[in-house]
Amino acid sequence: MYVTEILAEYICRFRSEDLTVRTGQMAKSCVLDLLGAAAAGNNSGSASAMRRTASSLFAPGNSSVWFSQTVPLNSAGAALANSCAASALDLDDGHRAAGGHPGAAIIPAAVAEAQQTKATGRDLLTAIVLGYEVAVRVAAARDFAALDTLSTGRWCSYGTAAAGAWLRKLSESQTAQAMAIAGVQSPGLSAAGYSSVMGNHVKEGIPWSTMTGLVALQLAEQGFSGPLDILDHPSYYDSQKVLAGLGTLEFALETVYFKPYSCCRWIHSALDALLQIMDRHGLDAQQIDQMVVSTFGRALRLNNYADPDSVESAQYSIPFCLAVAAFHGEDALIPLEDRLLHQQEVVELAKRVELQVDPELDEVFPARVPARVRVETARGNFQAIVENPRGDPANPLSPEDLQNKLCRLTKQGFSKTEQQRLIRIVEDLDGSDLDSLFEVLNKPLSG
Repeated sequence: MYVTEILAEYICRFRSEDLTVRTGQMAKSCVLDLLGAAAAGNNSGSASAMRRTASSLFAPGNSSVWFSQTVPLNSAGAALANSCAASALDLDDGHRAAGGHPGAAIIPAAVAEAQQTKATGRDLLTAIVLGYEVAVRVAAARDFAALDTLSTGRWCSYGTAAAGAWLRKLSESQTAQAMAIAGVQSPGLSAAGYSSVMGNHVKEGIPWSTMTGLVALQLAEQGFSGPLDILDHPSYYDSQKVLAGLGTLEFALETVYFKPYSCCRWIHSALDALLQIMDRHGLDAQQIDQMVVSTFGRALRLNNYADPDSVESAQYSIPFCLAVAAFHGEDALIPLEDRLLHQQEVVELAKRVELQVDPELDEVFPARVPARVRVETARGNFQAIVENPRGDPANPLSPEDLQNKLCRLTKQGFSKTEQQRLIRIVEDLDGSDLDSLFEVLNKPLSG
């Protein structure tokens, strides 16, 4: 059997009763976190453009275009729009083994399909777990050193196809074909690796790949076929790694990380280190003469502009994000906003941030994303190293932290009562239908 066929067999034979309480709880945390990110990104330029485009290209259907007045679309169109909002501000979850962000793809796809199939909350959580499992396994089986870009859009469609196939109750053959089709037709995104213009709306190509996975389901249902051996070629994927411990190890979803800052995860360790130094030594931004950041090599391939022209560009700049945190604190990074761009004092400090590769820190990437920060002041030099940034499994955010993150991100669009209602709805997902959740998602944001 091909790897796609083995994965399909696993997906189709999985039952919602197979989820443990711990796994279900973690899936609910992923949903809550993703909805906060999507609400915050709802009014971004990219999300607004994607909603308009999806409305013109896709047929009306039963799947909500979240927090907007857009008419419901078919599942692929709704997932395209919602995935864009969820990934717009770089607040979506991630997985270290995959080197990317499964949640912004899997959850919008699964919710859209759940609306089409009239699934239960337990069904939705099960599909999400399976989607993460397949997507992360495929992504982790690549040779990272040989890749020109780690962009999530290259692999998340495997997970959206898997989640949708389980909800649609596709056959094993159709499920395998859907993953094969999705894998071939997802964006290659090489330009995301070689382009120096990171401040654009394409970013990691997550929305398009999310949609591709759901279109692949419909193609497979109609008899369309793909190369079932797509995961069986060692120069592209380690097939043994894709399948290792399948069904016996903890689920991939249980080891996601959550993001407290609205920027690339590769910047978070440096931010944590800077904030630790400033708090520990009572420093303010005006006292900082220079910062030196030692980290892994891939982080220096971000654009790292001191004076970015867009929020998207700012999300990929270590110097700018550090300068924002120094002057405005961590609250200014949840999320990053246009008003912070081109602030003279921020830009001037960002220009005094030196970046360098530390060979020892480089060796542990991608398993970890560490950084060492040295802050130079008239009072002396201060240093801190962070190997596991806040939100990593080794340094987790608490359930209360995630709820607070949701409330901070939705304070402009939800009342406090609405925020608490959404938290309760998500907490009760495994024992209810999805009507209450869809009611929230169908309501435009206020303000």
